[in-house]
Amino acid sequence: MSVMPRPIPRELIMSRLLHARMEFSEQDKWNYLKLEKGLQGELKFDKLVDEGLKNDCIVIKGLLLEADGNEFQIDMVIIFQGVIYLVDVKNFEGDYYFESGKIYLLNGNIIKDPHPQLMRCESLFIKLLQKLRIDFPVESRLVFINPEFTLLQAPLDYPITHPSQVKRLIKKWNTIPSKLNKTHERLANQLISLHKPFSSHMRVPQYEYGRLKKGMMCNLCLSLSTFVNGNHLVCKKCGHHEIIDAAVLRCVKELVILFPGIRITTNGVFEWCGIVKSKKMLGRILKENYKAVGYGQWTYYIPK
Repeated sequence: MSVMPRPIPRELIMSRLLHARMEFSEQDKWNYLKLEKGLQGELKFDKLVDEGLKNDCIVIKGLLLEADGNEFQIDMVIIFQGVIYLVDVKNFEGDYYFESGKIYLLNGNIIKDPHPQLMRCESLFIKLLQKLRIDFPVESRLVFINPEFTLLQAPLDYPITHPSQVKRLIKKWNTIPSKLNKTHERLANQLISLHKPFSSHMRVPQYEYGRLKKGMMCNLCLSLSTFVNGNHLVCKKCGHHEIIDAAVLRCVKELVILFPGIRITTNGVFEWCGIVKSKKMLGRILKENYKAVGYGQWTYYIPK
């Protein structure tokens, strides 16, 4: 049973919005693509778990937690009757080898071994359980999901699941004796209540309102190559159509995400959207979906 859909990290949401509206440095672009690739791997594993895991368990995806003042993220928490599994999903591709406690690409470049990070997460998770006065065995697993990934010479005790072993791992989980009760449900709810909506260590490019491109992003391909046709937003790049009301409301959310505390006004949304010619239409959309505060030219909008 999955009780929490996978949240898209705020860092990735902001990077998507900014990538369409400004030029990224090579480092910023690398960070952004890494976030996108990581999410795609997690979603691929989610699908396999959703389809294959039939045991009595609770699946929580994408938890960002804190213990002893330290943040830690767990890609997936699976609560069985007598054990909790922590899963870290990696979407690496290419040929790697393990040697002297380090992981190398075959070209000799060293990469960061994800195992110590997983052990850190496990340690902090156990501390969090102790703070909640909960005593549960915890096991951790690194899952490499990309079929183009190979790791040679890994020790037998290295907690890794290769791409070809993922379905077998899920089958193994299906054989774990498990019958959940209210205690397990209460634990799941406690963990979800402790989830942080965004990290205090986000890495996003520096940006200023005046230097960002204005326009309406396509909801499908994230392009600014869009135009308004009647009551639809149309993408020139991929051909996607979206009802204009929904597209405008997305733009308002973009403003709030990128500029917390900004006052939402008809003129401000008009400038941000760029391609909408009718302020009257924008005013209607805002009035129907937000609460108007003030009067005349001083009117701004807040959530109802």
